[in-house]
Amino acid sequence: MIFLLVPAFMAVVMLTYTEAGKAVSFNKTLDEEIDLSETKLSETSFILAGNGEVITEIYRPMNRSYAKGNEIPDFTKDVFIVSEDRNFEKHPGFDLPAIGRALAINMQADGIQQGASTITQQLARNQYLNHHESYNRKLSEVLYAYQLERTFSKKEILEQYLNAIYFHNNAYGIKAAADFYFKKVPSELSESEQAFLAAIPNNPTYYNPLKHFKRTKERQERLIDQLAQFEKITAEKAEELKKEPIKLKVDSRKNLYPDYSSYALFEMRELIAQQENIQDPEELSLKIEDLLRSGVSIHTSLDIDRQTQAVQALSAHLPDASVQAAAAVINHENGRIVALAGGKKYQSGDFNRAFQAFRQPGSAIKPLLVYAPYFERFDVNTDSKINGGSLCIKGYCPKNYGGSTYGMVSLEKAFTHSYNTPAIRVLQQVDIDEAFSDLQPFKFKNVTNQDHVLAAAVGGFTTGVSPLELTSAYTVFSNKGLYLKPRAIVKVTNQAGEVLYKWDEQPVQVWNPSTIEKVRTLMKKTVSSGTARKAAGAGPEAGGKTGTTNDYHDFWFVGFNGPFTAGVWVGKDQPQSMEAINNQSPHLLIWRDIIKK
Repeated sequence: MIFLLVPAFMAVVMLTYTEAGKAVSFNKTLDEEIDLSETKLSETSFILAGNGEVITEIYRPMNRSYAKGNEIPDFTKDVFIVSEDRNFEKHPGFDLPAIGRALAINMQADGIQQGASTITQQLARNQYLNHHESYNRKLSEVLYAYQLERTFSKKEILEQYLNAIYFHNNAYGIKAAADFYFKKVPSELSESEQAFLAAIPNNPTYYNPLKHFKRTKERQERLIDQLAQFEKITAEKAEELKKEPIKLKVDSRKNLYPDYSSYALFEMRELIAQQENIQDPEELSLKIEDLLRSGVSIHTSLDIDRQTQAVQALSAHLPDASVQAAAAVINHENGRIVALAGGKKYQSGDFNRAFQAFRQPGSAIKPLLVYAPYFERFDVNTDSKINGGSLCIKGYCPKNYGGSTYGMVSLEKAFTHSYNTPAIRVLQQVDIDEAFSDLQPFKFKNVTNQDHVLAAAVGGFTTGVSPLELTSAYTVFSNKGLYLKPRAIVKVTNQAGEVLYKWDEQPVQVWNPSTIEKVRTLMKKTVSSGTARKAAGAGPEAGGKTGTTNDYHDFWFVGFNGPFTAGVWVGKDQPQSMEAINNQSPHLLIWRDIIKK
């Protein structure tokens, strides 16, 4: 009965197509039942460096970049029409004689051996339906194809088709295929290369060029012969095209700087949640997935040269496989994150220590929690004196490095040589809660009221801070006390170049410029004559602060030079003593190599 009803159904469709009165009713029904506004096509999204270079391709789940009709060569269009649907310009979406032939063959074979699909039907299947072989799906395919022909022009249908079809190896559409197999855009392909790509979609697995190059080449030659047969090209031209050598240029998916890209995607969650006011994590994830499937471009501030320096510096100064590191580099003049090293030999999916590792900051917290709040509240200079002697407060008895004790010392000496007892006394004078209130603009994720203790003056935090957090906070020392949270993402745009999202934040005045100038002076002297002398090679204007936690579990250095603020953390993922490499000061050497001009 199905076999008998299908041709009868086709005849009814043809009659309604030609008879205007009936067509109005039929078309109205299709308009109500078939929605062409939602397609199944997704496109590749990209992460771009500051210079506009694509550094990461994001497939959700497939690699597709849309090519407009004028971007696709006419030769490509001719190859597909001749090989797939020679009556494309004439039929209303389906080819009735071809369907009749296919039915006869399928009845003899007692199964679906031949589909007789037109280009429009194939588009309907790829965009709106599925590839399950059944007569029900075939009937739906015909209806969708007819509706597509009513809605779009032949040029538009062919354009959509060439962007929908599969070219194997996760390449969907002619643009993605041209890039994957030849590293070209469609307009740059030779006619021989165009015919070669056209050979794949007929049976992508069978004609996969990476595994079955000979098969693909043989089909390409058959397609070229068909073009000559139907007078699209001359016989002489066909012979020339078949002789042209095909040289594939295939690379893996582009993912050049994974430590930076992983943070950019993390930051995008925050950007979209904030601007869309999405609180539910699941809803946010769905929103981001939809966005990435739509083919957006995430424009970042990545400085490729600075990123390369950071990654190389980590490997150069950390030969011990058990010792890890992370680094963050920020252009404090515009508040943009230009480099992130998530770890030595970082690979996609690894734990990104630059923003996911929270460690005790040691003395690197002193400029933020101790000295800047002190200068802000008291009329003192860097040569003012403070007691560097021993102290015990309610059972808390901090020690200076090496157990040394000092008398009255200048703030400059206490800072540049990182004495601990003077820092505790300074925090006492400021008041712990007062000092911590100054940290609020920096929004340290894991700093809580539990950290409001005297030990915090020397980095004794419950959880700690990440290298990116600490480096971001230090940018306040190069902006006259103004703080604007540094960002990796400049903007997110759609395929038309329209801005979908961008940060719109205002700077906050944390401290007065006079306070900042005093701290900067101390930080410069720390590099020139204090605990960070090994970083002096970065330049005469460099400044910063070191930090070492108890038992040498963490080494820190954060500081500025020119337009950049950079922070480096060195440690083991499971905290252990690194006293053996303490004298080598790897954190200072890494920082120097990253930030030097």
